[in-house]
Amino acid sequence: MTSDLTRRDFLRHTRRVALATPFLSIMACDDRGRRQTELNGATMGTTYSIKIPHLPGDVEREALERGVAAVLEAVNDRMSTYRENSELSLFNAGAAAGNIPVSPDTLAVVDEALRISRLSGGAFDPTVGPLVGLWGFGAYGGAPAVPARDRIAATIPATGFRHVRTSASPPALAKDRDDIRVDLSGIAKGFGVDKVAEYLELSGVEYYLVEIGGELRGRGYNSQGSVWRIGIERPDLPAAPRRVVRLGGQGLATSGDYRIFFERDGARYSHILDPRSGRPVDHGLASVTVVAPTAMEADGLSTALMVMGPAAGLELARREGIAAFFMARKGDGIVETASPEFTRYLTGEGTAA
Repeated sequence: MTSDLTRRDFLRHTRRVALATPFLSIMACDDRGRRQTELNGATMGTTYSIKIPHLPGDVEREALERGVAAVLEAVNDRMSTYRENSELSLFNAGAAAGNIPVSPDTLAVVDEALRISRLSGGAFDPTVGPLVGLWGFGAYGGAPAVPARDRIAATIPATGFRHVRTSASPPALAKDRDDIRVDLSGIAKGFGVDKVAEYLELSGVEYYLVEIGGELRGRGYNSQGSVWRIGIERPDLPAAPRRVVRLGGQGLATSGDYRIFFERDGARYSHILDPRSGRPVDHGLASVTVVAPTAMEADGLSTALMVMGPAAGLELARREGIAAFFMARKGDGIVETASPEFTRYLTGEGTAA
């Protein structure tokens, strides 16, 4: 017997990009009579869920909960754009006047964000926040609105990943424009998943599934002794998984345009913007799912490929060996495409294309 544990359905018209993007569901055997430990809570403007099929006898649940909360609090305290005194907020508020010290964690996430920016030719850009806010989304947003073209053109110069530099010793960030703002909401949840997974392993937990706002990382087996199985939901029928993926030791993330958006005059505007044009994507790609060694990498790459679109995104995935699964709209249906690396994670379950 299987059960589809679908995550909470958040409001589509939300103004907070940090809210969960629940494109995935956990496909697991019925756990009645099994001793599975589950930890849940709130973080990063969304929720987290941890499933541990067999908690070691020398690990206390309460201590583990406190440890997980401390790990996530540290990530928030360093990278949240909603906290005025976070490392990232202090960097954003500062002038372009030399290196600003940051923690190794913040440096690692910014470095990965810049790597994916370069790899995607700017389709992923951690400085896109002012443009996102202009459309009424994110930490800098107001009411959803379609900005005038001249306002978009005037805002684009205040963005650009090439304006940000990093240094490793000591860990520091620098920018060459005062108005540059770094926003890690497109990758920090994945990093949080990785940090929690790292903490669980150091605490003696061997098998687990960690999820924050739709980004996941699983290791080992569930309480039935089977590998973790994750359902990728259908954009045209979110309650039903379209494909099911095996996850064992990897991170997984999905980016899509059908959960957070607004409509004006019959047109639909997604919160996913192309940093190069300053406008929401409109190429027909509904979602991209990526499996990668870490949830942070999967998180950033899924957004990058989503922005690039079905043709350019698939080309990059094939060239770079990225395990990616694309669902694009065609008429009243959905067309699926997967990179060769992704097919080995598919179980064959789910509905037909």
